Amino acid sequence: MSIRSLPLIIFAFIFYNVVVLLGSSDSGNAESILRSVFFSLPSFRSGAAEGADAVRWTFTWGDLIILVTMFLLFVEILKATYTSTASLLDHGLSMLVFIACLVEFLLVDAAYTSVFFLLMVATLIDVVAGYTIGIRVARRDIGFGGGADL
Repeated sequence: MSIRSLPLIIFAFIFYNVVVLLGSSDSGNAESILRSVFFSLPSFRSGAAEGADAVRWTFTWGDLIILVTMFLLFVEILKATYTSTASLLDHGLSMLVFIACLVEFLLVDAAYTSVFFLLMVATLIDVVAGYTIGIRVARRDIGFGGGADL
């Protein structure tokens, strides 16, 4: 089994669980962990005063998980354009990752958050896009219809 047959979005799934499970002893519930600040930057506009009234951009742990998920989803969609046995295995494993996310969302209290819901939707998009793109690429490669593009 090669790395191409592994659905990369599983790393976002694992990352979410690690962040929530390791942070649960400190802060309490999953929402407070996901809303905790990963980093914060002051405004770069001229005239922004330093101090209590300064505008700050805060990037939370939940934001980081969503960013990682979006990046991995992009890579997964690129991987869906290849036709091989590794891509077929990738599509099947992506379906299993989606089912695992759905079960965790329904049964685990720490996964009942908006961040995890968006992660689960990304896995669903990965599954649907993978099969759709795979079918389209296979149809193009086989050339059904005497050369007519459907």
